[in-house]
Amino acid sequence: MRLPQRQLAVLEAASATDERTMDELAAETGMKPETVIGSAFDLRDEGLLEVTETAVETFDLTDEGRAYVDDGLPETRLYRAGLALGADESPVSMGRVIGEADLDGPAADIALSNFARKGFGAIDAGELTVDDDADPDADPESAALAALAAGEDPEVDDAVIEQLDSRGLVAVGESVTRSVTLTDAGVDALMTGVEAAETVAQVTPELLASGEWRDVEFSEYNVEADAPPASGGRTHVLRQTADRVKDVLVGMGFKEMEGPHADSDFWINDCLFMPQDHPARTHWDRFALDVDPMDDIPEELLRRVERAHREGWGTDGDGYHSPWSEEFAREIALRGHTTSLSMRYLSGIAGGELEPPQRYFSVEKVYRNDTLDPTHLLEFFQIEGWVMAEDLSVRDLMGTFEEFYRQFGITDIRFKPHYNPYTEPSFELFGEHPETGEEIEIGNSGVFREEVTGPLGVDCDVMAWGLALERLAMLTTGAEDIRDLHGTLADIDFLRNAEVSY
Repeated sequence: MRLPQRQLAVLEAASATDERTMDELAAETGMKPETVIGSAFDLRDEGLLEVTETAVETFDLTDEGRAYVDDGLPETRLYRAGLALGADESPVSMGRVIGEADLDGPAADIALSNFARKGFGAIDAGELTVDDDADPDADPESAALAALAAGEDPEVDDAVIEQLDSRGLVAVGESVTRSVTLTDAGVDALMTGVEAAETVAQVTPELLASGEWRDVEFSEYNVEADAPPASGGRTHVLRQTADRVKDVLVGMGFKEMEGPHADSDFWINDCLFMPQDHPARTHWDRFALDVDPMDDIPEELLRRVERAHREGWGTDGDGYHSPWSEEFAREIALRGHTTSLSMRYLSGIAGGELEPPQRYFSVEKVYRNDTLDPTHLLEFFQIEGWVMAEDLSVRDLMGTFEEFYRQFGITDIRFKPHYNPYTEPSFELFGEHPETGEEIEIGNSGVFREEVTGPLGVDCDVMAWGLALERLAMLTTGAEDIRDLHGTLADIDFLRNAEVSY
């Protein structure tokens, strides 16, 4: 019998009595693992080897999980800090305990959400108490992390692993181990003698030019053999969602708006009848830029907007009677919403003078100084839209949403009355997450107040909305954390495999 050299090497390294793994064969033969695997499957097809596959569940610590092995879980640190401050005897301010535990940002939120769940104590009215009978050292989650860090198999129930996986502390996967043993035919072949055949894997220019291709023996290709996974490029799921949103809105008769990411506070907030002393306009929520103020704001429009703030607009308007500064209005910041584009278009500064009816939208990035969590990022995409027409009502607005979300297979949108400085009536939109069943806020909407449309020169109704593209993507892909979609913590495997359903 004659076999290619690579197959002969694998056959001779195999055993009739002991299972040999592909890695062991690769180490013994000095060949690449994929070459060994291909040869083993070829020999299996010849009846000379038996190949067995064993699937094993794997658990790997994430970077966050490794950090907690060294520092302790946040809830454990919170418990120990509470004990140190005497919270086992009387309640202690939650902020004081968090400071003692040296927890900040997301770590504090994580500690608080898991503290009561594990029975470490209770939190009520901003004060924390600890249960001195609790034993953090016996916490199965901590024990499992320590075992994984030591390279041991964590002997815990599935619920603990699922909890660690959901917290992003452990990555659960599956590995397949392939082993081979010689069959009787393989033993007989080795006993009677097997010669190495010179084979060629591919046709080369030299073989063609010399004519040697007629005399050589070519290797056979096993198209069923495993190969290393190859991940090609694809459209990001968020871009897929954005493209679909644009298609839907254009199909509903809307035109697209565009405009600057950095704009004056006048267009971002003042035109929206947002008082200049509103908390959302402070540095806590706003990204101000150290650049020259904006000069090209129409003077007449500036005065009308100032008048609306100071005195109100219309017969029933009363204004805010609060400070209003033209200097502040001209300052530049990153837009916190794309309604700045709506103000530019409604005023006629962008897109020219408009006559009703009109429909416009944008799908653009906005920037807010929010605390990062599963539904908030510092920058995200907003679906802005508005309709200008005579005699619009809330029923028209709700019907528009129902038609829009129906295009994505979402038919259970819920509405909740809400307050906005710039719309009346106003309401928020909520949708049910397909995986968790949790109700998440997906947008805000309403009919612009006269204090908004009047200074812009619009004398008919305008209904408007701002929807979160990422949260729509969460509903259509099943993502449970906005950070799985984009950012430094994005789940690459999820992005490679997720499909937008609609």
